[in-house]
Amino acid sequence: MAHADFARPQRTAVLIGCMALSALTGAVEAQAPAQPTTIPSAISSGSATDAPLVPAVAKSKLRSSEDGWLDLGGFLDEAYGFVPLVIPITEPAIGYGAGAGLAFIDKPQREAKDGFGRPNITAIGGLATENGTWGLMAADIRQWLDDHLQTQVALACASVNLDFGGIGEDRALSDNPVGYNLEPLGGMVGAKYRLGDSPFWTGLSYTFATTEVGFDAPDGSPELPEFQRQSRIGGLTPSLTYDSRDNIFTPTRGTYVEATTGLFSRALGGDNEFQRVGVTAIQYLPLHPKLTLGLRGDATFSFGDAPFYMRPSIGLRGAPAMRYQGEETAQIEAELRWQFWKRFSVIGFAGCGAAWNDFERFDKTLGIVTGGSGFRYELAHKYGLHMGMDVAFGPDGPAVYVQFGSAWMRP
Repeated sequence: MAHADFARPQRTAVLIGCMALSALTGAVEAQAPAQPTTIPSAISSGSATDAPLVPAVAKSKLRSSEDGWLDLGGFLDEAYGFVPLVIPITEPAIGYGAGAGLAFIDKPQREAKDGFGRPNITAIGGLATENGTWGLMAADIRQWLDDHLQTQVALACASVNLDFGGIGEDRALSDNPVGYNLEPLGGMVGAKYRLGDSPFWTGLSYTFATTEVGFDAPDGSPELPEFQRQSRIGGLTPSLTYDSRDNIFTPTRGTYVEATTGLFSRALGGDNEFQRVGVTAIQYLPLHPKLTLGLRGDATFSFGDAPFYMRPSIGLRGAPAMRYQGEETAQIEAELRWQFWKRFSVIGFAGCGAAWNDFERFDKTLGIVTGGSGFRYELAHKYGLHMGMDVAFGPDGPAVYVQFGSAWMRP
């Protein structure tokens, strides 16, 4: 599918849904039987009477039996347990809006060691924002063969209104970006296979999408990139992954490293011949039982005749999606999370990124610095799932992100 950071689940997720579930908790518990139960009791005369017993208390699916706080673990353990998502969207690139969907998450395996026992996840949803952006999407991530095979399927269609600020540093477009619209329709199918019982995975995926492109400027304007009104991409992406995280939602320890090489070609259904090479490294370090340090670094390189919307972009909190693009990008970010009281955490984060080009006429480097803070609530203890909100600051001003799990979540 067309590269669009705004669609990543880790960029937006639920707080309003949590509030609705909290209200639902009271409703579920209010429906529990309030009448005392009775049983026959023999007495010396041989007659029977009804002796009241202590009322049986129904176990709540939405509250923890350990601390009484709102917890979705019991509900997710059900055969059709899901998280209903009502998503406020505040992504600077597409404006204010909302999304809604359902995420079905299987029960994690008991006593699974780090890097193993991942749950199956199926999600469907849609979004709309004030600038006319809308999208529909569905995805399924499933584990097979005793946690040795993972399959991934995703489908999406959207109409996205963004601003083009140039490829690499372009002072004219940085100050006066040109609006454009992308309408991608496509999907991805892939699989990863675990090497023995190690944390290493080898994978292969196929991506196909058609994209309609339109700019808010006359054709031939000097500030516009070369583009086709309609283009197709088709490509295979082999990958090698190392994953020892203790869970996929909000890890407290472990390492995630992935290297990918996207090979896009006419022979694979596309219009262009190009490649994308990327590497991502994430490390979680437990500094204290309640204090976790996270470090993330990644770099992406593009080669060949890639459509402008498939060029890499800086994806930090505080940077509008696809606003800072280059033929190559690199970024680092650090995050410190302190679970200071019961289920509540506060976090602080900071990062920097750069985008640059190889061509002589574009041989300029664009760099940005971002940072911010936020909070989390531990919504499902046994799943390691925390949710909350971040406020980030960057060169384009403040931005708010609602987070489902980690901001760097990887399945």
